[in-house]
Amino acid sequence: MSNETIATARLGTDGPEVGVQGLGCMGMSHAYGPTDEAEARATLERALELGVTLFDTADMYGFGRNEEFLSPFVRARRDEVVLATKFAIVRREDDPSYQEIRNDRAYIRQSIEGSLRRLGVDHVDLYYMHRRDLEVPIEETVGAMAELVAEGKVKHLGLSEVSGGELRAAHAVHPIAAVQSEWSLFSRDVEENVVAAAAELGVAFVPYSPLGRGFLTGAFTDAGKELGAADFRSTQPRFTGDNAAANAALLAPVRQVAEAHGVSLAQVALAWVQQRAEAHGLAVVPIPGTRKRTRLAENTAATRLRLTEEELGLLEPIAGKVAGGRYADMGFTSAGRE
Repeated sequence: MSNETIATARLGTDGPEVGVQGLGCMGMSHAYGPTDEAEARATLERALELGVTLFDTADMYGFGRNEEFLSPFVRARRDEVVLATKFAIVRREDDPSYQEIRNDRAYIRQSIEGSLRRLGVDHVDLYYMHRRDLEVPIEETVGAMAELVAEGKVKHLGLSEVSGGELRAAHAVHPIAAVQSEWSLFSRDVEENVVAAAAELGVAFVPYSPLGRGFLTGAFTDAGKELGAADFRSTQPRFTGDNAAANAALLAPVRQVAEAHGVSLAQVALAWVQQRAEAHGLAVVPIPGTRKRTRLAENTAATRLRLTEEELGLLEPIAGKVAGGRYADMGFTSAGRE
């Protein structure tokens, strides 16, 4: 292991061993505006060199185009890549406002076949239920997912944005390797229930948006004016209106800690997430997204940054002061289901 290579962690009791930081791939071709494709592909290759092995996508990112974008890389590096994708969110290109959540067996089977075809592989290493359809018992959903494991199309199962009770019910049907939800200095609601359930069951936690969708990097002074129309964050509550200015002011202690260590704000935010593993007694593998090699190196270096108890204390109050919800429609999360 070189000085740059990150440590590893295991997803679940019997899941794959992966780099302790993964890579969220959504932004490489979806949601955050124009992409330099050559640089994004170089970033994928560099990630492996640094020990990043968990690569995360979903069938709804760009209506399947994100999976297609990853396909050449995954097929060329299949034995080195731990590939995660997701099903459940149904959208239509001809109707941007349309959204449906499906967890039924027929749709799950349709979804895995589509993902395998777009990715050009014969199996997915980690298959997530992306969001919860409350009309379908989670036991039925996980039972259908377990059939895919038996057939060799999926190696391990994951859930996204579930409650602690839902995780326990699902795990009783088939072992769950990982839970994915937003977890950052700006978003800590998962600590109320689902983190404890994951620790109890030996399930790994995979925080998405550990940088608050970029807000925690200090990149914005007035996010509502600085984001382009093609960037989905321009419609999110934390990035718009008075909320944007209020949230930018919350970064003062992050900046203070960063200056003390001579690192970036992003590295402090990521180090905080990584240290949740010790705070809560479970494996934590955040998946910050980037499409640039320089940002990737910055992010992975954060796995070697240790924050002191005093510094953690300075950061502790931030989440309770954040203005605005994570999404315009909070029904898109597990909030309120405990």
